[in-house]
Amino acid sequence: MSVRGIRGAITVAANESKLILDAAEELVKGIVEVNGIAAEDVACVYITVTQDLDAAFPAKAIRELDGWEYVPLMCSVEIPVEGSLERCIRFMVLVNTDLNQHEMRHVYLGGAQVLRPDLLQNR
Repeated sequence: MSVRGIRGAITVAANESKLILDAAEELVKGIVEVNGIAAEDVACVYITVTQDLDAAFPAKAIRELDGWEYVPLMCSVEIPVEGSLERCIRFMVLVNTDLNQHEMRHVYLGGAQVLRPDLLQNR
């Protein structure tokens, strides 16, 4: 068994708590679904948000999902690079799995699809 990383990102329409929490839940559920993983498989989740999203911690939505209360979650702010995608939440989900790295399915939703179109082909 190895630890593998799964990337994910999603954009939100506005800096509103409900939108941020709903987007975080949608993204984690999408990652779980396409990769066939359970919360018990997850070593941890690193979450970043762009500086324009400060109305809620995305981790709050994940902690409220069944089975996710003990998964280590950490939120931080993305590096503010000029011209980068706005209102974006990014995940790095580290999972314990027997799958190879190329078998991991990365999930990019909404406006975040522009970040890694090469990885969308693998879905």
